Amino acid sequence: MEHDLSRREFGRAIGLAMGVALGERLGLAAARRLKIGHTGITWGFRPDDAERAIKDIGSLGYHGYETFGNVLEAWEPKGGLGRLLEQSNLPLISAYCPINLTDPGRRKDEVNRLLAWGKLIKKYGGSVAVIGPNNVKREAYDFNAVRPNIVASLNDAAKALADIGITAALHQHTGTCVETREEVYSVMESVDTRHVKFGPDVGQLQKGGSDPVKVVSDFLTLIEHVHLKDYDGGPHYEGYCPLGRGKVDIPKVLDLLEKSQIRAMIMVELDPSRGMPLEPLEAARISKNYLASLGYEFRS
Repeated sequence: MEHDLSRREFGRAIGLAMGVALGERLGLAAARRLKIGHTGITWGFRPDDAERAIKDIGSLGYHGYETFGNVLEAWEPKGGLGRLLEQSNLPLISAYCPINLTDPGRRKDEVNRLLAWGKLIKKYGGSVAVIGPNNVKREAYDFNAVRPNIVASLNDAAKALADIGITAALHQHTGTCVETREEVYSVMESVDTRHVKFGPDVGQLQKGGSDPVKVVSDFLTLIEHVHLKDYDGGPHYEGYCPLGRGKVDIPKVLDLLEKSQIRAMIMVELDPSRGMPLEPLEAARISKNYLASLGYEFRS
């Protein structure tokens, strides 16, 4: 079995390399405008996991790094993440910032917490706060009842961030108050889009039964951040997988984004899980090689 797996991996690598070479010879690889970064989640959620994530992501030549708001906060008493980022020549681009959007009684405190994270993002040169909706019990969830609270919270939070020069991008997420296609469309068609932008996770869209290409196309003018993730429904990585190995039409998604006005960096992402079959460094390398085959360049 191990020999079969090795042969399959070897064959995949050879085919990928031949495809890249042929594309270059025939001039088929279109020029790519956008830069690709990687989130730190694959290495873990703990603040201490950031050190290895930054080192690995930097070593692979990715153009940027995304962490969590609470990780930035946790590193401040130790002098901040700046030193680690500088050592790996890796800029901070964004941070994932989960806040409660459904409870109006918590709105003021949540906006203040988000604003504190936004100031840390800006301190280390980042530009995007990825807004993570709060978890809900989906079986008993009444979206229509809380929709006005979600919209008002997003508007308040995004305006506060805009005032300090940080973009707020709503990230739909499985198990949260903004998960389904209908919820995404309802919210994004209701918020103040001068300040609230969209930051889709294409793998989670696929997992939730939506067509990522359709969603990206419909909201292309509002997208300012993307989690580029693939989904194969397998037993590892919460059903996700390295890019190019799943069901998401990554080339079509990227072709759309290349034609858009998106200014932010695209972030490769792969959720961690127990018994991961690949080390985070190797998983990130596979995604990098796949993106290189589509014409994307990485730092040497």
